[in-house]
Amino acid sequence: MNKRRRLTGTIRSNKMDKTVIVDVVRTVQHPLYHKVVRSVKSYKAHDEIGCNVGDRVVIVESKPISKTVNWVVEKIVMVEIRQESIEAVEEAILKAEELQAEEEAAALEEAEEILAEEEAAALEEAEEILAEEVVEMLSEELEEVEELEEMLEEAAEIVEEVEEDEAGEA
Repeated sequence: MNKRRRLTGTIRSNKMDKTVIVDVVRTVQHPLYHKVVRSVKSYKAHDEIGCNVGDRVVIVESKPISKTVNWVVEKIVMVEIRQESIEAVEEAILKAEELQAEEEAAALEEAEEILAEEEAAALEEAEEILAEEVVEMLSEELEEVEELEEMLEEAAEIVEEVEEDEAGEA
């Protein structure tokens, strides 16, 4: 490790571009009264990591980056989970659930459409098969009717021959 100073503090503001304000708290015993006194000093630090308000970070001394910025955020020690971010996460979860429900509804509609199309195709196919079977049955019955007509004609011829024979005998 190098000899640059490192301080640990809490981020107070991150509203600037790539710059955060870090509060460093020191506890010191008062020289005269011997009471423990807290002193807070704010430092502007360059932030490439992307810290949020409330995070505990380690800042390290660096060459001057601007007129007031002489520190750089080295690492995040502890991430602060804020109530605002919890609400944002809950909203994101609700939106995700709504999107999932919409996608499921769309998929269900699509499946119903596909099922309806398949049912229509199956119905048409069944109608074609049924029509073919009806045509076959009708053609068979027509053949039977033609055979019966032929038999009837033969019977009529036989009856005529018998009548002619009877008329010739009489």
